[in-house]
Amino acid sequence: MHMAWMRYTGGRMKSDYQYSSQIVYNNFPWPDSPSEKQVATIMTSAQVVLDARLQFPDASLADLYNPDTMPQALMKAHQALDRAVERAYGKKNFASDAERVAFLFELYQKYTSLLPSQSKAGKPMRKGKKSYE
Repeated sequence: MHMAWMRYTGGRMKSDYQYSSQIVYNNFPWPDSPSEKQVATIMTSAQVVLDARLQFPDASLADLYNPDTMPQALMKAHQALDRAVERAYGKKNFASDAERVAFLFELYQKYTSLLPSQSKAGKPMRKGKKSYE
């Protein structure tokens, strides 16, 4: 979910993604209210990913995450983690990353529509005026 969000919201420098805490991470819409069981499953699944990486101590992250040579154990661990995360959002088996991103933007819109207005006393802000003026 986060990688789909990052690929859509993050910038690029040549072919490399530009990850920004202010644009990508801080605006990522986390699941609304995952159960304790879902959180525990995600934590366990994340640990399985880390354990799978440890099976290959001489491999760099570039080696481990090369789509053509990714170790099967690591791939399976990530797939299980992805399923656990999607369940925390109340969804199963998104058809594509486009569907994931559309879902995340709907959730983002829901969350941000609950934020209080930046204008004073309910008056609309004048065009060009900053909220802190």
